[in-house]
Amino acid sequence: MKLAVIRERREAEKRVAATPETVKKLKGLGFDVTVETDAGALASIPDSAFADAGATIAPDLKTAVADADLILSVQGLEAADAKLAKKGAAQLAVLNPFQELDRVKAYADAGLVAFAMEFVPRITRAQSMDVLSSQSNLAGYKAVLDATAEYGRAFPMMMTAAGTVPPAKVMVMGAGVAGLQAIATAKRLGAIVSATDVRPAAKEQVQSLGGKFVMVEDEETKAAETAGGYAKEMSDAYKAKQAALIAETLAKQDIAICTALIPGRKAPVLITEDMVKSMRPGSVIVDLAVESGGNCTLSKPGEVVEAYGVKIVGHKNVPSRLAADSSALYARNLVHFITPNVKEGALAFDFEDQIVAETVVTKDGAIVNARLKEAQ
Repeated sequence: MKLAVIRERREAEKRVAATPETVKKLKGLGFDVTVETDAGALASIPDSAFADAGATIAPDLKTAVADADLILSVQGLEAADAKLAKKGAAQLAVLNPFQELDRVKAYADAGLVAFAMEFVPRITRAQSMDVLSSQSNLAGYKAVLDATAEYGRAFPMMMTAAGTVPPAKVMVMGAGVAGLQAIATAKRLGAIVSATDVRPAAKEQVQSLGGKFVMVEDEETKAAETAGGYAKEMSDAYKAKQAALIAETLAKQDIAICTALIPGRKAPVLITEDMVKSMRPGSVIVDLAVESGGNCTLSKPGEVVEAYGVKIVGHKNVPSRLAADSSALYARNLVHFITPNVKEGALAFDFEDQIVAETVVTKDGAIVNARLKEAQ
């Protein structure tokens, strides 16, 4: 079995889909591992480290994927490169298929068996494969650090002979994996933290980390979470009530960390221009949803902008800003996904298994994922 790890080609992508640690594990499963040259360079992993782990270094993409049975990457082959892989080869990557359906169709046309790793179901036995959780965890941490870099004041309360410095007030919007890590990080830095989410189950999680939970609680919120653990789209009436509460709370905050995403949908607007106006000069907003439309109406992808004296941070691909750690976690996620699908020294995906069935997007020349079929 040949396995190829390719170099990422998209802007701001520094991660890599394997590490020397996982190369050894993949070889232990029976794979001959080929790594495209410089695949790990931006994640501080030189070719020599992969070679020392037993990988063969390929000079280019064509050579790397030639005859590969399995292709690992972070963001997937580009549509134009899909034909370089042999028909029937499997690919594991974060594919963003709802927004890049044409690329998924190119995979189907090339006969690839493509898996969108962000579709891994949130069930107990798939926790070690959950790339969204591993990457969001780091994004939530980094978001707070990005806020501290732009905020012109201290986070913790400081008592000095010259007077007392009050603690920063941080509001985290969206208490999923990224939001919970943001809460924990801000608390460790000494901030007073509050958080909001449409899912009532998030209340206990927020409070367990020392945060104050802010939410309109009514009948609609009882069904605000999908079976997969994601937030549902709420009604316009609920959004109006929640927006009023958030607006009142946000005006008293120094920093807002926005993490709210709805899979396959545009990110919900949580902070309007009027809300930005209400924040005091020097405040900071970090929008982790900026690439999906943004939780703040004034955020811009890839930019740090200032409006009404408030800095709005819209860095793209935040996990990639911690490339070494995010690559290590992502690579382990892939190994955990692959391991149960290697049987007697051969790659054999069980398409009846829930994890495989919900993650595969193309097979036998067609788009086979139910969620994607609905989107076409």
